[in-house]
Amino acid sequence: MYDLAVIWDWVAFSVRWLHVVTAMAWIGASFFFIALDLGLVKREGMPTGVSGEEWQVHGGGFYHIQKYMVAPPNMPDHLIWHKWQSYITWVSGAALLMIVYWVGGELYLLDPTKADLRLWQGIAISGGSLTIGWLAYDAMCKSKLSERPTALMLLLFVILVIMSWGYNQIFTGRAALLHLGAFTATIMTANVFFQIMPNQRIVVADLKAGRTPDAKYGKIAKVRSTHNNYLTLPVVFLMLSNHYPLSFGTEYAWIIASLIFLTGVTIRHYFNTLHATGAGPHWTWAVTVLLMVLIAWLSSIRPTETWEDAEARPLTAHEERFASAAGFDAAYDAVIGNCSMCHAREPVWNAMKWAPKGVYLETRADVAKQASQIYLHAGISRAMPPPNAVQMDAEARLAIVTWVRNVRAGS
Repeated sequence: MYDLAVIWDWVAFSVRWLHVVTAMAWIGASFFFIALDLGLVKREGMPTGVSGEEWQVHGGGFYHIQKYMVAPPNMPDHLIWHKWQSYITWVSGAALLMIVYWVGGELYLLDPTKADLRLWQGIAISGGSLTIGWLAYDAMCKSKLSERPTALMLLLFVILVIMSWGYNQIFTGRAALLHLGAFTATIMTANVFFQIMPNQRIVVADLKAGRTPDAKYGKIAKVRSTHNNYLTLPVVFLMLSNHYPLSFGTEYAWIIASLIFLTGVTIRHYFNTLHATGAGPHWTWAVTVLLMVLIAWLSSIRPTETWEDAEARPLTAHEERFASAAGFDAAYDAVIGNCSMCHAREPVWNAMKWAPKGVYLETRADVAKQASQIYLHAGISRAMPPPNAVQMDAEARLAIVTWVRNVRAGS
């Protein structure tokens, strides 16, 4: 009989893989077209309606690219639409969020020290909050603010800061940063689905009908695409943040996430200016470095919870279920003897300031909470502990496997 925990972990791994691959395709296409658009040159003798052209070399061949400001005189026979990268990235990301933070909500989503919520309430906030950003942003873009792009971007930044703070008041630090990334990515994909693609379809329909397309549709799509370009790098950081506890394992994680959006703007401004003029403003790198130094300092401020605080906290229903199961004491001893020197609130391993991935394995509640991950990483696999650090014997691993399987068997 196949182990459902293993199957579920491979499902999560496969969805994550799909998400990463499609995100690479989407980001690559976005960066390429922004760079292409900014590097177009107006030359004599170009066809009517062409706003600029560019020559590129790649893979042993030369490419001659021309951009029509509105549309070509006739509909081309073969037209490639760049949309599926965005759609599949969002769908796979939403599926991954459900797998990790909804199904695994007791472990990864909720933080009982911040808010006393039931799992269904956390899931409702998780899913419902993702639409708020798009509705507010879209309303701003359709208002008079659209005539003031700088003010529009500043207001969007304020919304992101508020959401960063709000998520951090409810969810675990890891979940808060991930949800802020999903919140932003939803805005980006909705830009493609609700604005960029519909406007492009209008232009195509006009071409097919022999009408002259209105230039305003292209301008709207271009503005939304530019916004997506500036939001991309912060979203990538937030999606990777769950692997680095220094980014989410502090009460100032919401400030760190907010500052990351500023670094995304400074970096993209440099490259966008470089593509447009041939020389980027070097001051943006100095600003980016200063922001990262500030982020690093904020990350070094230790969490306020001590071992004594964690030991005194009552167990949740999920933790109690695992802590009261047959074999828990033996498994707990195995974890304490092989894992807690690193996975502690104050690790004793040399040169280690934070517990790997922000996972603590000191108290009975800690071990019960992380049961599935302990089972996968130190029970049925040999991923943990690192063999050059601790030689965990087969008896200890068997104790972990027996304990978790007893829970699943209902004993």
